[in-house]
Amino acid sequence: MPIDDGLIGGIHVERLARVEAAASVPHDAEAFQASTIDALLRGELTGNLTIGELLQHGDLGLGTLNLLDGELIVVDGEALVARIDGSVERVPADARTPFAVVCPFTAEHEGDLRDASDFGALTAAVDALAPPAAACLAVRIDARIAHARLRSVPMQTQPNPTLADAVAAQVEFDLGETDVTIVGFRFPRDVAGLEVPGWHLHLVTADRTTGGHLLNVSVIAGHIAIERETELTIEVPAGVDVGTAGADAARDAAIADMERGR
Repeated sequence: MPIDDGLIGGIHVERLARVEAAASVPHDAEAFQASTIDALLRGELTGNLTIGELLQHGDLGLGTLNLLDGELIVVDGEALVARIDGSVERVPADARTPFAVVCPFTAEHEGDLRDASDFGALTAAVDALAPPAAACLAVRIDARIAHARLRSVPMQTQPNPTLADAVAAQVEFDLGETDVTIVGFRFPRDVAGLEVPGWHLHLVTADRTTGGHLLNVSVIAGHIAIERETELTIEVPAGVDVGTAGADAARDAAIADMERGR
């Protein structure tokens, strides 16, 4: 379906221009997003929203930087980027993003986590903690892990780069036993095209030195905090076609390849 303002998959969606987004006031249960995953998949790899502007709308989230220059991690109101060697740097306020989603995070439900042996077990534990009617969730997990598989993507410099180029050049790496923070979102399938359907998680170590997009993880013990999001506000860059929401086999396959790694 076309992406129109309204209720999609149990979450209210509203589109704003950059000037409108700058004037809007964030509130509880609202996720704020720069552009859409559909636009990113079609090669719209530069955005007009700065990281400083993004952080006015939330203190927890994830995304990427212009030309997909690493994996963006927003935690405790700080924007960090994980490079292809796994190293983490603070992102300057004037850096720009072609795709990111944040929220002003306040935990509504919390629970302890033990012995989650893989990504599926981790997300199942979060799902079990969530209210049954929750369509969209934001999550923060502080944990001791035994192992994690992460990835990041390099900055694209060739003419007319695409997301497929970046994914083909992604670098995967392993992280051993350490303390970490995992942040991210769960969106329903109906918003595919707007967002990544299902779980999308990024990880950063507790000392904020290593991180990336989370492909797999084994958790020894940790603490889960979740917030239900009922609204999604999307800042649409000028000249960008945000695309369509709903089922699309080719797009779904591309997103799955991007999410699960090699």
